[in-house]
Formats: sequence, C-alpha cells, structure tokens
Amino acid sequence: MSSSNHFILALDQGTTSSRALVFDKLGNIHAKAQKEFTQYFPENGWVEHDAEEILETQYQVALEALTSLIDPSLVQAIGITNQRETTVVWEKATGKPINKAIVWQDRRTAQICSNIIAEGKANIVQEKTGLIIDAYFSATKIAWILDNVPNARSRAENGELLFGTIDSWLIYNLTGGKVHATDVTNASRTMIFNIHTLEWDHDLLHIFNVPIQMLPDVKPCNSDYGVAKIGDYNIPIYGVAGDQQAALFGQLCTEKGEGKNTYGTGCFMVINTGESVVNSNHKLLSTIGYQLAGEKVKYALEGSVFVGGAAIQWLRDGLKILTNAAQSNDIAQTVSDNGGVYFVPALTGLGAPHWDQYARGMIIGLTRATTDAHIIRAALESIAFQVDDLLTAIGKDLNEVVKTLKVDGGATANDLLMQSQSSISNIKVVRPKNLETTAMGAAFFAGLQSGLWQDVSELKQIWAVDHVFEPIQSDQWALKKTFWKKAVDRSKSWIE
Repeated sequence: MSSSNHFILALDQGTTSSRALVFDKLGNIHAKAQKEFTQYFPENGWVEHDAEEILETQYQVALEALTSLIDPSLVQAIGITNQRETTVVWEKATGKPINKAIVWQDRRTAQICSNIIAEGKANIVQEKTGLIIDAYFSATKIAWILDNVPNARSRAENGELLFGTIDSWLIYNLTGGKVHATDVTNASRTMIFNIHTLEWDHDLLHIFNVPIQMLPDVKPCNSDYGVAKIGDYNIPIYGVAGDQQAALFGQLCTEKGEGKNTYGTGCFMVINTGESVVNSNHKLLSTIGYQLAGEKVKYALEGSVFVGGAAIQWLRDGLKILTNAAQSNDIAQTVSDNGGVYFVPALTGLGAPHWDQYARGMIIGLTRATTDAHIIRAALESIAFQVDDLLTAIGKDLNEVVKTLKVDGGATANDLLMQSQSSISNIKVVRPKNLETTAMGAAFFAGLQSGLWQDVSELKQIWAVDHVFEPIQSDQWALKKTFWKKAVDRSKSWIE
C-alpha cells in the first residue's frame, strides 16, 4: 500500500469554509475543493455555526475532490484537521445537534469564566490543562448549551447527548455514528482534559459541570478513527489534529524550540517544547503539540491572536474599503508608512499575551491626512505587531530568543506583511513552497498510519522553502512598537 501513486485525502474544516485536498507521496496537491458556510452573529459577542451545514459542506468538497481524481480508489486514507474549541452537542440516537455550534470566537460565556476565576479555580485549571480560563475554550460552551437548551442537562446525564469538537462531529457522522472519538490535540483545547495524565479530568468536569458520559474517546494523532463513507467510497480515517497542531506538524517542527505561526482568521503561534510541559509566566498556553502512536506526547507553547486576517475581512465587509482581501497588499504600498495610524483589532477581545475579554477594537491616530491606504496598512501592521507580542512572551518563557519562524496561512502570500513581521520582530521568517501546511499536517498523520510514509525523516525530504524574509533594521520600528503598546493599553477593559 505504500506505492508512490497512492494519495491521502485531507479534510480541512476551518472557521469560514470547509476544504478538501488530495496529496501524493511527494506532497503535491492533485485536487482541491472549498465551500464557504454561514456565520451567525445572533447577539453582540456571539458567533455560531450550523453544524449540519459544516458537515454538508465538508462532505460535498470531499466528494468533489475524490471524483476529480482519475482513480479515487488510490486514496489510502483520510486526515482531518479542524477549527478548534468550537463546540457541538448532538443527540446520540439521531445525530442531530440540539443547538447551533458555539464557535471558538464566541464570548457569551465570559461571565461564567469570571465567576470561576473569582472562586479561585484558575490555578488548578491551569496546572491540569495548561490553559487560562477563558470563553475561548470548549468547557464553558458545553455548560452553556446544557443550561440553556430545555432538558439538555438531564438528557446529557442520562447518556442521550454527545459533545464533540468539530473533528468528533465529522468522525461521528462520516462513520455513520460508529465512532465517537477525538485526538489529544483537540482534547487539550477543551479545558477539561488533563495534559499530564492524558485523560478527561474529574476535578475539571466538576468545576465546569460537564457530564463525562458525553465525551469522546481520546487517541494519538495517527490512529484508526473508523471508516468514512463518502459517496461510493469507504476510506479509513487515520489522522486527526486541531488546525494549529496540524500546521506545526505540517511545518515539521518536530524538535524542541522549532515553531510556526499561522496567519489565518486569527494568528496562532506554536513552539515545540519537547516532552516537557513548559509553564508560561507570560499568559501563554501550555498545550499538546502532537502525539504519534506509540510515542510520548510532544508539548508546545501557544499564543493565540483572535483577529488576524479577520481584520482585513472586516475592512472588506464592515467598512467596505476593500472589495477583496488580496487588494490590501497593493493599496497599503501606495503610502510609505501608516501615517501615524494604529489599528488594534480587538473585535472579539484580546488573546495572548493580554487575555482581555473586555477589550474592544480601536483605530487611533487619525488626522485630516489619513486615507484608506493608511488604515489598510495599519490593519496589516496590526497583525505583525500582535505576532511580535507573542514572540516576545515566548522568548521570555523559553529564556531564549526565537530566531526563525516558519509561517503559513493565506496572509503569508502578502509580502509586505511578511517583511514587516521580519523587521518588527528582528527574526528570520521562512515561507514554505507549500502553504497548505495545516492540511499537509493532517495528511502526514494519516499517511504515517497508512504506510504511505514510513517516518518523519522521510517527510522532511519533501518539505521545501519558497522565500526567507530577513529583517531590515530601522529606528522607525522601535518607535512604532511604542505607539502600538500605547494603543493596546487604551483598548483594554473597554466594556468592563
């Protein structure tokens, strides 16, 4: 089965779209399909998805990618990667969700988090999970659904309801309800999974009031997750990882100290810390990087920026000063600098290293000379500034400066942003030839399990560099960082 003409199907279920990609043994893409799905904003700070629409769009693109191949039977296995923390609760008997999926960006449970922190529970949660109590994670979202959908809590306690992050939801449905499972990386983002014992934790389940009967089995990233039926094809699911951990593995950051940053809807930096949990003193998350079957867990430090590329989407859809996101690079370069404008895109609060769920977005420094181009440039620079804040915090936690950063995600195609990142952070930014590193990571896990690839050293032979951005030193960046910090400080605790 390890013949070079075999393929892996990667399902990349993201925050705004469902995608499917087919990879060969050399990492080449042979098919690609994508469908956007609806975003729901029913109240201020609420973000929801229709889980059935996610399933339908993911199924459609998977079938489209498969049937575009000359011989779909050559697909050995499926790898799944997904938006993390987004929470679905469904009926075990029917497979129907009892509520819209609550998305990772959703802030409705901020007060629940504040109450748990006030009860003095923050330390035990962080010790067991590596996470900071925040509405970002799944635990309080599960509790909210159980407490706000009629009879949900009693039904959950009776074993009638199941919880899953998006990977579990897809696995359950694609296997016809035969498998209820997740992997260690997605489990580690729920805030009820002990990253030391690798088990659902009874103390945490008590704190967040989540019945253990709802929870999926937890497995390494390359494991047997059952057989998916897509059209006429029955294909084993052999790889699962949350999107950021999949990108870490797709970038082959397999050694301690290696790391990547994904520039997507948000920005997510993950640095491999080896087989030890590194506890952060700078409000970063200690989390699971990945686990290969039969091997010890590789842990990681992670910093999450909630609004990265979404800031550019907002300029397009909210302010309507862009007709498409790709314009941002060209328009921003029509001005020599940001004109003194700073955009803090705290549209859903601030993530690491600030963790202020009451911060709100702000554009400051406007004058009569300000143009659309200055605001667009400030939005691009805000992404780089937020990533620099993460790099600074990670450097302090590791007691060493991160010198090289592998990058991926749609916004890495923007050369101005990548060069700004390199210069602002005084770091070498490495962009790979294959920017589909999240899907690639899922494919790598599935391919290792299916035998398409034998080990990590074989994977490293197919990873290639597209461009390396070197820092351009200038006094302006130090001054800009000073103004950025002032702007961030003014956006904090805005609605508290």
